[in-house]
Amino acid sequence: MAIHFRTRIRLPDHSNRKYSGYFLSICRIFSKSLSETPYDPPFSPVSKLQKAKKKKIQDGNSNSIKNSTLPLHSDLPFDFFYSYSETNPSVNPIGYRESPKFSPFGPGRLDRKWTGTSAPSEVEVKINEVLEERKRILGDPLSEEEVAEIVEQYRHNNCSRQINLGKGGVTHNILDDIHNHWRRAEAVRIKCLGVPTLDMNNICFHLEDKSGGKIIYRHINILLLYRGRNYDPANRPTIPLMLWKPYAPIYPKLVKNVADGLSFEETKEMRGRGLNSPPLMKLTRNGVYVNVVERVREAFGFEEVVRLDCTHVGSSDCKRIGVKLRDLVPCVPILFKDEQIILWRGKRDREEDVNS
Repeated sequence: MAIHFRTRIRLPDHSNRKYSGYFLSICRIFSKSLSETPYDPPFSPVSKLQKAKKKKIQDGNSNSIKNSTLPLHSDLPFDFFYSYSETNPSVNPIGYRESPKFSPFGPGRLDRKWTGTSAPSEVEVKINEVLEERKRILGDPLSEEEVAEIVEQYRHNNCSRQINLGKGGVTHNILDDIHNHWRRAEAVRIKCLGVPTLDMNNICFHLEDKSGGKIIYRHINILLLYRGRNYDPANRPTIPLMLWKPYAPIYPKLVKNVADGLSFEETKEMRGRGLNSPPLMKLTRNGVYVNVVERVREAFGFEEVVRLDCTHVGSSDCKRIGVKLRDLVPCVPILFKDEQIILWRGKRDREEDVNS
C-alpha cells in the first residue's frame, strides 16, 4: 500500500514589510539628481554631460579659428590635379559627370577656381626662382657612403616610413603625406603598384617635380625620395587637401569601330586573330607592370597582333593599361573584351613588311 505525503512550503510575505526611512531618502535623492536634466541618459552621472558641453564649446571655437583663415592660399608653382602622373593636360574632356562648380577642396576652402579637372595657379610662375630655391633646399649632393646608409635604413619591407602608390598614381594628397614623413625622417620609401608602374620614369619625374625632393634609390617598383640637406619642416609648403575624389571626366572614345588605316573587314579580321591567339602575358590586379612595355615591343617584331590576358584586373584598369601602351609602345588598341586587350602594331610596320 503506497502512502503519499504532501508538504506545504510557506514563502515569506514581503507585502507588509516596511523599509527604513534612511533607505527611502537615499532613493529620493538619487532619482531627483537623475531627473534634473531631461537629456541625461540612464545610469550616467551629470558631471559627464558638463564635460561634453565644454568639449563642444572648444570644438566650436577651433572651427571658428579655421574658418577665419579660409580660403587657403598655396604658393606651389603648378596647377592642382587629382592625379599628376595619370592625367594628360593636353587631352581635353568632352563632358563632365559632375558640375565643375563642385570643387573637391570644399566650398570656399581654396583661393583657386576648380575647372572640372584642375585648379590652375593664378600667379605667374618664375621658373628660375623656383629652381634656385629647390637647389638651396637639396644642398650639396650626397656622397656614396651617405646614400648607402640611407638606402640600408629605408629599403626593407618593414620600413615604417612607407607610402603605397596605387592605381591613382602621384595624387595631390600624397604630396601632403610625403611632407608629413619628412618632418621626422630625411627620406621616405614609396612602393608603386598597378597601372602607374608601366611608366616608372613618369612617376619619378612627378615625385621630384611636385615635392621638390630627390630620388636616390630605384629598384623595380621601390623608390626612396630624399628631402634635402637644408629642408626645414617649419617652412614646408601649404598643401590644401582634397576632401573627396572627383569624378573622372568623359574623354573621347578609345577604340574606334574601324581602326585608322584599315577597312571594316580588316579590323574585324584583326580582332578575331587577336582573340584566338595565345596571350603574350597574364597581368594580375595591382601587380607590377615594369616589363610589359618592352615585352610588347619585342612581340611586335614578329607578330602583328598581340593579346594581353587581364582576367580579374577590372575593366577600368584594362582601359588605362591600353591608353598607357598606346603612347609608350606605340600601338593601336583595337578591342577590349572580357578583360582581354587586343593591340595592333600599326600601319607603318605593316607597310614596311609589305615593301620588304
